[in-house]
Amino acid sequence: MIKVSVLYPNSKDIQFDAEYYKNTHLPMITKLVGSALKGLELDLGIGSRVPGEPAPYVAIAHLKFESVVVFQESFGPHAAVFAADVKNYTNVQGVLQISELIPF
Repeated sequence: MIKVSVLYPNSKDIQFDAEYYKNTHLPMITKLVGSALKGLELDLGIGSRVPGEPAPYVAIAHLKFESVVVFQESFGPHAAVFAADVKNYTNVQGVLQISELIPF
């Protein structure tokens, strides 16, 4: 199992419409990748290690897939659609990380 995380770095000039992301963008991804998506979580940053400082990331989306190949095959054909929608919710480029999930 793998996890694809999209991290949106926080900054003083960031614009991030969490409601649009939660109610429009993520449901669009869910619909288009279909049953290949095995799980989805959204973290909205509320703080940092230092009290009173903002979170380092305004949002992090975690998408779970069986494998990198399954992710690429289901996500790839729609990547341009997903990228075109970014302007509707943020002015920052997300950072994508693919991780192997190790159960304990």
